Amino acid sequence: MGHSITLTSSDDFKFGAYVAEPAAPTHAGIVVIQEIFGVNSHMRRVTDGFAKEGFLSIAPAIFDRVEPGVELPYDQASSRKGYGYVTALDQNKIIADIDAAISYLRAQPGITKIGVVGFCWGGTLAFLANTRLNIDASVSYYGGGIQFYLEEKPKAPSIYHFAENDEHIKSDVWDAVRAAVPGAPVYTYDAGHAFNRDVGEVYKSEAAAEAMTRTLEFFRKELA
Repeated sequence: MGHSITLTSSDDFKFGAYVAEPAAPTHAGIVVIQEIFGVNSHMRRVTDGFAKEGFLSIAPAIFDRVEPGVELPYDQASSRKGYGYVTALDQNKIIADIDAAISYLRAQPGITKIGVVGFCWGGTLAFLANTRLNIDASVSYYGGGIQFYLEEKPKAPSIYHFAENDEHIKSDVWDAVRAAVPGAPVYTYDAGHAFNRDVGEVYKSEAAAEAMTRTLEFFRKELA
């Protein structure tokens, strides 16, 4: 459904992105931010899914600054490799690359509203995109790193999804998000970390469906 393009960041760095276009013209775009496994087949399916729901969608390849075209499988060795990529990146340049994806969407005919959604590491980056960049809404899925940035405040509406059986993110994290972003919905699910990922045992279809319904309702309201 989608295709690959090249984006240029503010420091003239060129990197890849996956774009999925809706069947009908739209005024709303969504930036989809990856987990630590790159823009792999799962993230492309997620991006395609938002396009099927009527949003022009783009998944920037954030890891391209370290290694172009990263697509990791879901195993412990790949997790370690992915975390290595994360630690090797300059956060300011990550935000600049997300901003380049936002700028691409805004430059497309008819696009007037932009949302950002991210998963795991991307969930934290979606929060930071809301606090630091010009967007209209954000959705964070199990973004445990948000807890380290709660002195920053979202400028646009936001919602948050967390897993009640997450081995990595405990209830104190989402309680802190609730306190720091009053009025923003913080949803929890009877599931484990990465429950939206439709690969392997982590996938929980009921939780994923409920979270996606809320995400789409939120984006349709805020990007209308």
